[in-house]
Amino acid sequence: MEIWHIWILAALLLFIIEMFTTGFAVLCLAVGCAGGAIAAACDMSLEWQLVIFALVSLVALAAVRPVLKRSFYRNGEKVPTNVNAMVGRRGIVCNTIDSTDSGRVVIDGVDWKARSVEDEPITEGTHVEIVAVDSVILIVKKV
Repeated sequence: MEIWHIWILAALLLFIIEMFTTGFAVLCLAVGCAGGAIAAACDMSLEWQLVIFALVSLVALAAVRPVLKRSFYRNGEKVPTNVNAMVGRRGIVCNTIDSTDSGRVVIDGVDWKARSVEDEPITEGTHVEIVAVDSVILIVKKV
């Protein structure tokens, strides 16, 4: 087995490892191994192969990694999850909401404690919209 075979095997191994990581740094090392393999195929000494590996890896880290991170980790619209996803949804009052915070709202068959945003009573059977969430209490308004 020639030395360039070892460089290619290292590049393949690093590429496979990259599939299980998220930073793209290992991918840049795999590209550096490919550079070392090219240097080995051109019959350069081991010292030059290591220098080319290091330079190609650094160039890949400086040039390729920021581009890949920008394209994969866009700061697009954040999707609300868990209880924060309740804001904007609608439900039906199942226990009258009054000033004692004893009201309940049903949303998709799930019963939630609720409070009125205007601190006015909302009678049972009224359709409401969730405007905020305070811990596990939904703040609602009439629809």
